[in-house]
Amino acid sequence: MKGSDEEEEYQPDRNRVAAQQVHSQIPRMSGRTEGSGRLEELPTLVLGPLRGRTDSDWERGPEGKWTPAQIVEHLALGLTFSAAKFAERRNHAPMARRPRTPAEKIAKLFVFGLRWFPPGRKAPERTVPPPQTPRAVAEPHFLAGVAAWNRLERELLPRRGGDLFVKHPRLGDLTLKEWMRFHLIHARHHARQIRQRIGR
Repeated sequence: MKGSDEEEEYQPDRNRVAAQQVHSQIPRMSGRTEGSGRLEELPTLVLGPLRGRTDSDWERGPEGKWTPAQIVEHLALGLTFSAAKFAERRNHAPMARRPRTPAEKIAKLFVFGLRWFPPGRKAPERTVPPPQTPRAVAEPHFLAGVAAWNRLERELLPRRGGDLFVKHPRLGDLTLKEWMRFHLIHARHHARQIRQRIGR
């Protein structure tokens, strides 16, 4: 269940305005973006390569692969789901991390250590985008997810930086900062795919 702040982010008019405002500030990109390490850079990283592209460019992809719009929606689903969980727990009593399983330790090494996502692994079901995902849905949803995380960062850090956790399906319990790190690494991984799809 999402709180009132999160529900506001899904109002279509607000999302369209957010998309217009962010796009007006996104520079043209070439190659990999290295930034401050904060989620503020996600719109440039993910949407920058798609600046000026038509809806058909967003919604076309190789056979059996996600389109750019589906990739953006996949990232949006991960951002909004994790943000909503932290928002639900903002007033939770201090939590302790559960021990990681061997599989979670290996996944953490791959993702956080090597910044590598092993091929062939399916995305968690809740983050799989619909087969037909239009730009008009994916873009504002993604921006809403970034806005939700920017709000969490302002409200909960550094106060709840070490005692609030949300479980990642592959990596186990993660703090706010660890989730932010994951979202950046994850977005860079998929931004490369977007650039491949559109030939940049």
